[in-house]
Amino acid sequence: MTVSVKDVAQAASVSVGTVSNVLNRPHKVAAATVERVQAAIEELGFVRNDAARQLRAGRSRSIGLVVLDSANPFFAQVARGAEERAAAEGMSVLLGNSDQSDIREAAYIDLFREQRVNGVLLTPTADDTAAVARLAEANIPLVLVDAELPDTAVPSVSVDDLEGGHLAASHLLALGRRRIAFVGGPLSIRQVSDRLAGARRALEEHPDAVLEVIEQDAMTVLAGRAAGEAIAHRPADERPDAVFCANDLLAVGVMQGASLLGDIRIPDDLALIGYDDIDFAQSTVVPLTSVRQPAHEMGGVAVELLLEAVASPNEPPRRVRFRPELVVRASTRG
Repeated sequence: MTVSVKDVAQAASVSVGTVSNVLNRPHKVAAATVERVQAAIEELGFVRNDAARQLRAGRSRSIGLVVLDSANPFFAQVARGAEERAAAEGMSVLLGNSDQSDIREAAYIDLFREQRVNGVLLTPTADDTAAVARLAEANIPLVLVDAELPDTAVPSVSVDDLEGGHLAASHLLALGRRRIAFVGGPLSIRQVSDRLAGARRALEEHPDAVLEVIEQDAMTVLAGRAAGEAIAHRPADERPDAVFCANDLLAVGVMQGASLLGDIRIPDDLALIGYDDIDFAQSTVVPLTSVRQPAHEMGGVAVELLLEAVASPNEPPRRVRFRPELVVRASTRG
């Protein structure tokens, strides 16, 4: 048998409104009454119906978070940062993995609309405003994570990926590498295209250098391994002497395909650099040079921006952009 608020009120000899105040606004109730109501709750085994309360309030205590790849340690750190900041406000985070699919992204957004979440944190699969429009229709605040849509009134937290790509390529060029390959994709993802654009800008300063783009359809270790094997199968004089990967998972795969499955020595034959500086970048067979993003901090700041948007919906959107940091390890340091 389900115990109701009315049952608790009767057992504690108080009104239903008093029980509601004890559950939601205990500071408004005398301490002795709070103790009496809590004793009745414990004795009867009452469990509050948050779903019903959320429907009455029109919002839940949850935040939706949609990332491109929940298996990627970078996004895991973003989620952890968001969860910790949300928990400090008595809120929870519902995680969705779009797997770089706009169809799955739309499905999660529709689900979060149905759940009446307090807001959505989104790493979009592409530069379009469809997600923005769907959430705006439901009056649900949105914050972009690891992305920006400058022509919209949407807050965002991101890293300057143009600078990050420039840092990576400039480092390889400073080592004397002149045949550089960029491994990443799909290029429709803004972060990937920005990192490539930054690398191209660095090469403009070195007319004797060339940049080859090896586009992949995923940002995974397996996709990187395929690229590394393909490079290893080329004649030595047709191989790049450096590879810049759009994330660390790709770089780990390239390392496996080129040096473990092939006969390429890293960094002697092939300097290798990744992006994100995930936790195990320093623990690979050859410790990986990477461009660091403050993933945990980004997740926390995203929740901060969402809370601001909820509290002051008419204020101009705030956009926070972090600067990337080059972390040099053995994969580029001979």
